Amino acid sequence: MSELRYGWTTGACATAATKAAHAALLGGEFPDPVEIVLPRGQRPAFALAVEERGDGFAMAGIVKDAGDDPDVTHGALVRSTVRPGPPGSGVTFRAGPGVGTVTKPGLPLDVGEPAINPVPRRMMREVLGDADVIVEISVDGGEELARRTWNPRLGILGGLSILGTTGIVVPYSCSAWIDSIRRGVDVARAAGYTHVAGATGSTSERVAAELYGLPEDALLDMGDFAGAVLKYLRRHPVPRLTIAGGIGKLAKLANGHLDLHSKRSQVDFEALAALVDDPETAGRVRGANTALDALRICQAAGHPLGDLVAARAREVALATLRGAPVAVDVVVIDRAGTIVGRAG
Repeated sequence: MSELRYGWTTGACATAATKAAHAALLGGEFPDPVEIVLPRGQRPAFALAVEERGDGFAMAGIVKDAGDDPDVTHGALVRSTVRPGPPGSGVTFRAGPGVGTVTKPGLPLDVGEPAINPVPRRMMREVLGDADVIVEISVDGGEELARRTWNPRLGILGGLSILGTTGIVVPYSCSAWIDSIRRGVDVARAAGYTHVAGATGSTSERVAAELYGLPEDALLDMGDFAGAVLKYLRRHPVPRLTIAGGIGKLAKLANGHLDLHSKRSQVDFEALAALVDDPETAGRVRGANTALDALRICQAAGHPLGDLVAARAREVALATLRGAPVAVDVVVIDRAGTIVGRAG
């Protein structure tokens, strides 16, 4: 099998588009392709998809290529429109159509700022030098794409964020998801919440929210990344964490796996059977097809497998937190959203 192909972040695309537009604004030609230097020294070149020059502005656009990463912004057209700014103003960033605006504290940008993250801003300033310019970044269709991201929950409204710390998208690294988990914790802390919930899916998230009356911005879309939640809370504690998920995902956590994706961890039926003290039922659990099947076997026999999984998952979570001041409880559900186990 061939290696997966790397791609470029929205921040790298915006930087290249800005460099091209600025060159045209100064009276030159649009450089095409346009080369930039990434934070780690790589020098990719980008082909322009659109260019336009008018009275007092120049605009260039680049189609984002995310490589083989399943990125919602793959194929999006990232535009930069550059205009002269007041003398001595330096670089001013603005959110154009499809780029969001920050409306909640806790992010690395002030409320009211365009959602152009610090590293992409630095990269754009580097290609602009000491110019006094206004840079407007836009993404065609970005407002619709943003509905498929964490942005609405994080209080970034109106479109996407311009992201990237290295300029490179590593295929299937899921770095954007993990970064969103971290920003979710930051927003919850800034809002003063003392209780957050990390859920493996929409059903478990709904159960946790209803069970504890948690607001939307206290809910962390943990997905398969239990380790990302726990390790970030270890450094940035919130007094209370609820972990909620289906029996299959949390059985993996109970067995010490911090990445719950089916490609990277499997349910260990031997470990599940070891939680059951009845040899006959334990034998049937060993032969179960799924964790849900094992749960039903135990329910029929009167064994609280859900509670036992929750307790063991909680132990793993506390061990990962390494003494951080975070109280943990675990809620296990079945596919219908019924609570089948709790601990803590």
